[in-house]
Formats: sequence, C-alpha cells, structure tokens
Amino acid sequence: MIVKHMRAKMKNIKQLSFYIFFVPVILWLALLIVIPQFELLIMSLRYENDLEEMVWSFENYKEFFVNDIYWLTFIRTAFYAIFVTFLTLIITFPIAFYITKLVNKRYSAFLIILLLLPFWVSELVRVYGWTILLRESGVINYFLMSLNITDSGIEMLYNDVTMIMGLVYTSMLFMIIPIISSLDGMDDSYIEAAYDLGASKLTILFKIIIPYSSSGIVSGCIVVFMLTLGNYLTPNLMGGKNSLWFTEQIYNQFISSLNWNQGAAFGFLLLILSSFIIWLGLKLTRQNLSKALR
Repeated sequence: MIVKHMRAKMKNIKQLSFYIFFVPVILWLALLIVIPQFELLIMSLRYENDLEEMVWSFENYKEFFVNDIYWLTFIRTAFYAIFVTFLTLIITFPIAFYITKLVNKRYSAFLIILLLLPFWVSELVRVYGWTILLRESGVINYFLMSLNITDSGIEMLYNDVTMIMGLVYTSMLFMIIPIISSLDGMDDSYIEAAYDLGASKLTILFKIIIPYSSSGIVSGCIVVFMLTLGNYLTPNLMGGKNSLWFTEQIYNQFISSLNWNQGAAFGFLLLILSSFIIWLGLKLTRQNLSKALR
C-alpha cells in the first residue's frame, strides 16, 4: 500500500514538473513565433483598393514580382547569405579543430573565453568598431599615411567586401560553438587509428572529422544563415546604399512608407525563402533537423 502511494506521488510530481517546464515553452512558441507569423500572413493578404477599402488579395505579393528592385534584392540577399555562411564555416572550422584537438586542454577553455569576449557587447558597438577602423579618417588609414604608403585616406567602407567581412565577424561565434561541441565529443583514437592505417590528412578530414562533426556544422550553418538573412544593422552600416539588403526593403515598407501590408508580404516571403533553403540544405546533406539542433 505504501509502495503504491509512493508511486502515485512520484507520478504526480513528474506530471507537475512536466507542466511547469512544458507550459512556458508552449507559451513562448505560441506568443512570440506562431501567433505573430500567423498575423503576418493575414496582414500580407490584406490590400487597399482604389476605393480605399481593405480586401483580401495577393496584390502585395504581386508587387514583389513586378518590381525588379524587390526580387533582385531578394535574390542578392539569399546569395550573399549562403556565401557568408560558407565563408564563416571555412574560417571557423580550423579554429574549432585547433581548440578541441591540438591545443592543450588547460588552455582550450581560455581560448573559448577569448572568442566570447567580443560578443559581450552589442552588435551595434562591434560594427561601429569596424567603421572606426576602416573609414577614410580611421585608424588603418592613419597608419598608412603615417608610413607614407598613401597620401590620402582610402575609403574601405560601403562596399560588398566590407559588408561580407562584417557579416562573417558578427555571426562566426554561432558557427564555431556548435562545431566545438561536436568535435569535443570525438575520440582522438579515431584519428590515431586512421594515421596508423596510412590514411592521408585529407582522407582523415573528409572521412572521419567532417562526418563526425556534421551535426555541429549543419546546426551552425542554419543559425548563421538565418541571422545573416535577417540582418539589418551590418549591411546598412557597412554596406552603404549600394549594398542593398532585403531586410532594408521590409524596413522601408513598415517604417518609411507605413505600408504594413506590403511589409508583411515581404517578411513572409523572407520566411518562406529561409525555410526552403534550410530544407534544401538538410536534404542535400542528408541531415535530420532534430539531430542537427541537439
């Protein structure tokens, strides 16, 4: 009888614990993700006709396809987001491998803290730090003129190269941490056994290291791609007027033109694009989303 009572009590405690942790998550997802996206969809389907009446229509989406600047900016943003994600992976993977497999374990935690330090301040401060370095009257130009390498300041800002550099810098932490987590769990004996069997470094990299860390790579790529695609601050401050980004078009519709319905349509199109590219990436890499985001 006592055992039955204890089991019933433990079951009630487990159920209570489940609801305590489960309900906030559901509320978080519903209030901050599901409901806003649903409202965004409804708003995007509302259109003001010539009689200034709100009607249900696809005109807001049609405007996207008939205006060249909108869909060209859309394609440009998608291309650069994929390129930035790939570039970030190429830069951060060797760093993650060095921290987890080559450096002494006593110093790996210290190196991770060094990686985290710049991200303790806001993105705005970090981006302005780059503008101070690269602007015409900035630190780099000051030293170039001091060394008589150039007579006048070189404008390094407001082009695609500096914009990509800024996007890689602001998102690289979100790539390196998942890769470090996946590589940290790999037994070094796999690499040692491959060396003993005569495998080359490239074979070990592509046959052992990359497949083992694939979940971290995929999760890092998803996060970096989403952050880059939806970034507004870095392209606006470092890219200038010539480096158009689709989030700027959404901002202009919402804030400058006060056309919330058109802005909602653009926002929903950006959501569809990001979801499609992530789905395509998972299919091509044969990865499972739940496994990649563990």
